[in-house]
Amino acid sequence: MYSARMNGRALFLSWLIVGTLLSGCASPRIVPESMELLVDRTASFREVLASPESFKGRVLVLGGEVLHAKRLKDGTQIELLQLPLEDGEEPSLDRQQSQGRFLALQREFLDPATMVAGTRVTIVGEVSGAKTERLDDIEYRYPILILKHLHVWPAQSYGRQQPGFPIGGYGGMGVGGGGFRLGF
Repeated sequence: MYSARMNGRALFLSWLIVGTLLSGCASPRIVPESMELLVDRTASFREVLASPESFKGRVLVLGGEVLHAKRLKDGTQIELLQLPLEDGEEPSLDRQQSQGRFLALQREFLDPATMVAGTRVTIVGEVSGAKTERLDDIEYRYPILILKHLHVWPAQSYGRQQPGFPIGGYGGMGVGGGGFRLGF
């Protein structure tokens, strides 16, 4: 009886561990489910950059790197270097792939100090037109998106290759002999 109870507990514990490991591997949802049907995935950034007014009102998912953030009287403006989205809607690390810049406006208070230059983000935003501002010695026409959702990526995301050597481990578990063993 004791052995059967232990085997049952061991089986339950093993399923719990496997379930936890698998759920830890699942990628988080970047675009909230409630917004997914609103998103226009047919528009390219190049098209929006060329004619922001013709995309006015459309909701897009864009990736980018924060260049600058500043407080405005009616919100916060974030200047972003557009970066193509890769797996999991994560912006590319390759700045050479950028097709330009855009502005994201947060209507509620967002402290510009929290949007540090170099931070990679994925945004869901509604195109609201364009704004011309100085960029060094030229006038640059920025597409503007009103932020609906902002996902900030950690400085170094998991799954990216890092310089150096890999560190590995091993583990296993087994059930038998009236006991439970878990090793790592």
